[in-house]
Amino acid sequence: MAEPWATLGIDLHVEPTGPGLRRGLTDALREAVRSGRLAPGTRLPSSRALAADLGIARNTVADAYADLVAEGWLTARQGSGTRVAARTVVPPAGTARHPRARTRPAYDLRPGSPDLASFPRAEWLKAARRALTAAPYDALDYGDPRGRPELRTALAGYLSRARGVRADPERIVVCAGFAHGLKLLGTALRARGARTVVVESYGLDTHWRLLAASGLRTVPLPFDGLGTDPGELSGADAILLTPAHQFPMGVPLHRDRRAAVVDWARRTGGLVLEDDYDGEFRYDRQPVGALQGLDPDRAVYLGTASKSLAPGLRLAWAVLPPGLAEEVAAAKGGVDTCGVLDQLTLAEFLASGAYDRHVRATRLRYRRRRDALVAAVAARAPEARVTGIAAGLHVLLRLPPGTEQSVVQAAHWQGLAVHGLARYQHPAARAEPVDALVVGYGTPPDHAWSGALDALCAVLPG
Repeated sequence: MAEPWATLGIDLHVEPTGPGLRRGLTDALREAVRSGRLAPGTRLPSSRALAADLGIARNTVADAYADLVAEGWLTARQGSGTRVAARTVVPPAGTARHPRARTRPAYDLRPGSPDLASFPRAEWLKAARRALTAAPYDALDYGDPRGRPELRTALAGYLSRARGVRADPERIVVCAGFAHGLKLLGTALRARGARTVVVESYGLDTHWRLLAASGLRTVPLPFDGLGTDPGELSGADAILLTPAHQFPMGVPLHRDRRAAVVDWARRTGGLVLEDDYDGEFRYDRQPVGALQGLDPDRAVYLGTASKSLAPGLRLAWAVLPPGLAEEVAAAKGGVDTCGVLDQLTLAEFLASGAYDRHVRATRLRYRRRRDALVAAVAARAPEARVTGIAAGLHVLLRLPPGTEQSVVQAAHWQGLAVHGLARYQHPAARAEPVDALVVGYGTPPDHAWSGALDALCAVLPG
């Protein structure tokens, strides 16, 4: 039986080499410090603990430590133990230098992220403590590939109440972000024999690449004042839409076209993939309900916590038609690939009402930001025009013809990160070029918002 002291201290991987244990251990420790493997300030195990780990005499370790203290590689103080001395670490010859990180922009108005400073840390921590305290032991096992039942149950209730989704916990699959969910769907669709997914003329190239990586061809649909036109769906196996708030054009799909999409799915057996990326954030009226509610047997509802909470949580969900839930779960490899503690915390966050309170608070903050942006552009850059509904975390800012590239370049020179509309157009789209900026107003923290708005107006024509 090991002595109690043998189990204490830190683990240290060291292999004494060369003639004699003392010299071999001294050389191995010196090289670990010289190479930077043991960083300055690192506390080493006690001589007794390291001797027990290596199976050598304690005096051998103590003597090696003493030699290195004398040489200046280590320091030893009463009550502080033995530590690596502070010194400049010279990397081995031939070590490649890492490129310097790019300078961060002074203001970031790129779409896609919320105000991370508004993440509800205190409430999230409370929910995490309650969830972990109540969690059964088996919650820490590998688990159901669909995700924790607590989260799927909480999501089913919330989505039904807030988004009009007809959800059954057994038909929900928790994913590590929207992209992960789309990848799983692409795998499942390809396994079913699907070949073509029609998409919107404007969207994220990341999504098109994910579908292409699954062996699916993406074909863009026309776009006009009523949103995406679903009139050209012949030969399609599925359609990917952002019906509540088209990204990045900012308009909802017209009700007649919503009905036409569902009718197509019923007639052909096709599948509707609904990306409800920012459905909680509508500022001028009640949000448009999920298209999935029109026919849950032919539509997949995809939601995420990336806009309402934070992308770093890596939590999203898919509400699936009968049969497809098993196929998507199987595409995860038969295991739950999402962190169980964050799942349990989000379940508690939803069930306790903390999620609703947070969304309401951030909805008010983002509405004020959008109102300020619209007013500032109208007053200071009359040649630009905000279009789209009052919703989400971005606006489409129309520019005079031929000015998009020059405005984006001017913004870059001023330390303002902003995207032009051209980067979001599908390469096969037949739409006429539109000069515009896609301005995300969610990312800057509150203290930086007025400065970001000033920087934006300074580069706009007019």
